[in-house]
Amino acid sequence: MTTITGATVIDLRFPTSRDLDGSDAMNPDPDYSAAYLRLATSEADLAGHGFVFTIGRGNDVQAVAVEAVAQRLVGRAVDSLAEDPRAVNRELAWDSQLRWLGPEAGLMHMAIGATMSAVWDLRARREGWPLWATLAAHEPAELVSLVDWTYIADFLDPGRAREILEERKPERQARIDELRRDGLAAYATTPGWLGYSDEKLVRLCREAVADGFTTIKLKVGADTGDDRRRLGLARAAVGPDVALAVDANQRWSVPEAIAAISELAEFDLLWVEEPTHPADVVGHATIAEAVRPVPIATGEMLAGPTLAKQLLHLGGVQVLQIDATRMGGPHDLLATLLMAAAAGVDVIPHAGGVGLCEAVQHYAFFNAICVAADPRRLALEHVDHLHEHMADPVQVSNGRYRLPTRPGASTAFQPGTELVFGYPTGTEWRD
Repeated sequence: MTTITGATVIDLRFPTSRDLDGSDAMNPDPDYSAAYLRLATSEADLAGHGFVFTIGRGNDVQAVAVEAVAQRLVGRAVDSLAEDPRAVNRELAWDSQLRWLGPEAGLMHMAIGATMSAVWDLRARREGWPLWATLAAHEPAELVSLVDWTYIADFLDPGRAREILEERKPERQARIDELRRDGLAAYATTPGWLGYSDEKLVRLCREAVADGFTTIKLKVGADTGDDRRRLGLARAAVGPDVALAVDANQRWSVPEAIAAISELAEFDLLWVEEPTHPADVVGHATIAEAVRPVPIATGEMLAGPTLAKQLLHLGGVQVLQIDATRMGGPHDLLATLLMAAAAGVDVIPHAGGVGLCEAVQHYAFFNAICVAADPRRLALEHVDHLHEHMADPVQVSNGRYRLPTRPGASTAFQPGTELVFGYPTGTEWRD
């Protein structure tokens, strides 16, 4: 019998602040980081991997939380975990003492997410499939059973969720074939970091267009006049046929957001992302109504499906984003994808931070195969940073993500990464 023999968590930090990679109006000097979990088993070549993304300080606290949750699995049979992950998720998510620290919120919920991601990575590796394929092999009724409907059934009835999946089922193989051939559209955030010089912004915009990207996102929110100037530079660099989106990273109040978006609307924005506090559902609805037809996008900071339900119900979001490590793992993400499909809202995931492109691509492809009404409307964020540190890095060519083929959830880091980027003893930090 194969068992979980250990749960090791490593504090990985990458000094992206040195070149202002990842800089925006709320996060001027991030060091992309990961509280990285490895579930070891009694089979030497089998392990499960998960992580929580952070931006530096506090990653050590998140690592402690992940370890506290993941240790619960040590000694258990891999068969029971892999064959019934819903039971494991229910056990962790409804632990009364963990929930006291914040149901669907906070360090412990993200720690549950990292742990459940490692469990699903373990399952996919045992099956020899990439995670998207493991999920897509489920029957509609099985997928519905993976979701905790307690707080969201008033918005989406489980029976209707099954109907959506049944409607898409005959198209699954055709969609897989199309995605295997053409990939999934990527949009580029690499050119748009707020700390970059004008010269670097223009150069990277032109490079992105040359690389096949048809949408580019810029960070905004520090100063509206400067935002207009930078958008003008970007538009001149990319021409009229490339879409521009912007991301304020929660910087504005509701009135400030309405005023700023009105000033920036002349650039024909594909969407405005995170215009205000991510949990201000009413505020997002107010902004969306005031700036219509400019679409509002948000979701990367949503801690769970309950908040996503409220955003969708009030019409506060026209593009719903998901983040692979902010929610409580695959079960939360599946619930959110189903609610978005029922609401007729496209899901365009957040990525970019170290490992996030790798992790969230599986949910983006699964959504395009099994859930979304029209996969041609979908896209996925791409940031060209730090992929060399991942054991199964994303493959992006001609502005499109390529369907992952290696077993697992793409959540493993390269062996030995901690020797260089482990904090504070890795050589990158010690020296």
